[in-house]
Amino acid sequence: MALALGDDAGFIEVDDRQLEYRMIGPARGGGPTMVLLHEGLGCVALWRDFPERLAAATGLGVFAYSRAGYGQSDGVRLPRPLDYMTREARDVLPGVLEAVGAEQVVLMGHSDGATIAAIHAGQVRDARVKSVILMAPHFFTEPAGLAAIAEAKRAYDAGGLRQRMVKYHRDPDNAFRGWNDAWLADGFRAWNVADVIGGIGVPLLAIQGERDEYGTLAQIDEIEARGNVPVERLILPDCGHAPQFDQPEAVLAAVEAFLSRRVGR
Repeated sequence: MALALGDDAGFIEVDDRQLEYRMIGPARGGGPTMVLLHEGLGCVALWRDFPERLAAATGLGVFAYSRAGYGQSDGVRLPRPLDYMTREARDVLPGVLEAVGAEQVVLMGHSDGATIAAIHAGQVRDARVKSVILMAPHFFTEPAGLAAIAEAKRAYDAGGLRQRMVKYHRDPDNAFRGWNDAWLADGFRAWNVADVIGGIGVPLLAIQGERDEYGTLAQIDEIEARGNVPVERLILPDCGHAPQFDQPEAVLAAVEAFLSRRVGR
């Protein structure tokens, strides 16, 4: 059953799991609803005030949810399969969008969430999806990114990162191990989902920080090389892995302009 867009927070049930969500809006003027997909260690709360700022900048409703294993959502069995992002895009996200109940959506993902958005748009071909916005997406592994993920493991094992995650995740070990163990598995080095890019049939905005420790501009170049739709890119100086926090004004302005040109409101 679709949630009522006036319900600003709660849980939806998808595949027998309870997933927490927040809804800012609803959308005005019949425009699409923006659906936010968080990073590999993210959740609803870790978007901070970005959903409110996004709604104010675009005039659209914004729906954020925590994937299973994150935030206050139900946990997952570990270890995660190495194709967990593809499974999320194909098997779970359709149910989430059904619960949102919007006839039109814009998928906006960050890091792992951006990859999930791209896979969904490229393989599921969901008619509800009118555009995708990808911040710091991953389509293949890179040595520097894997080194940063290994460093995160050291920080978690030492206790500092785990202590910070306790505030946001009901089960921080489930959240961290599910992500980190998959990325550091020997078989994951060959992971590559770049072939989904050619299947994306809606306008696409790609955003990347020049100082992103988890990925290089090669990820964005891959989108432009393989894309068969209008691709806009925003490369931000003095910006790391989280453009929405490092350069929020630039991100919000780019998203508003992109949606005005490509989607209409």
